[in-house]
Amino acid sequence: MARKNTSSRKGADSTNHNHSGYSHKIEPDVYQELARLQEMIYDSFHIPMTRWTVIDEGKILDQLELISDNVPEAINRAIAIIEKEQEIITDAEAYAQQIVQSAQQKASLILDQTGIVQQAEYQASQIREQVQLECEAYQQQTRSEVEQMRRSVTQELEQIRHQTFAECEAIQNDADQYADAVLIHLEEQLDDMLRVVRNGRAQIRQNSLPDEPPPKNLPEGNGHN
Repeated sequence: MARKNTSSRKGADSTNHNHSGYSHKIEPDVYQELARLQEMIYDSFHIPMTRWTVIDEGKILDQLELISDNVPEAINRAIAIIEKEQEIITDAEAYAQQIVQSAQQKASLILDQTGIVQQAEYQASQIREQVQLECEAYQQQTRSEVEQMRRSVTQELEQIRHQTFAECEAIQNDADQYADAVLIHLEEQLDDMLRVVRNGRAQIRQNSLPDEPPPKNLPEGNGHN
């Protein structure tokens, strides 16, 4: 296969690696394989005096399949991060619960009035509910970001796959046209050479014919000087 030489796309590689705040944490392998795909295209054989490059379609498709295989791994790493964050949140909740319980115990020891004790319990309950709501909101936000990132990566891979197939087909057609033009030019040169050979042979045959005898009984005065 042949591919148009588009070196200007190299400069855009670094900007494509930061689609979300978690890209540098959970997608290094995916972007590394995408960069490898681009290197395979740029390192392919370049057709002299053209803007086309011959690429190995099999290797390109294998690289696309490898990238597709790495997407679930990136999602698993994202899930691991969520689980780690959940562990931190759980520890924070336990620590907050300990603080609340300690405050309740101290309040019950210091305060004898029933109203003040009830107020302290109410405030502790409010704090507990607030912490729970914040933890749930944070979990939901993290899941949404991971899902959005997964969809974005899948969409990008699908676009790359379709674009690669379209470019391979277009490049193959252009390569066929280029080869046909070269053969036409070669055919014209061979026709010119064949014409020269035929003219040379005709000249040789003409020079090989016997000379005609001189005419007899020439009148006087018409002889050669």
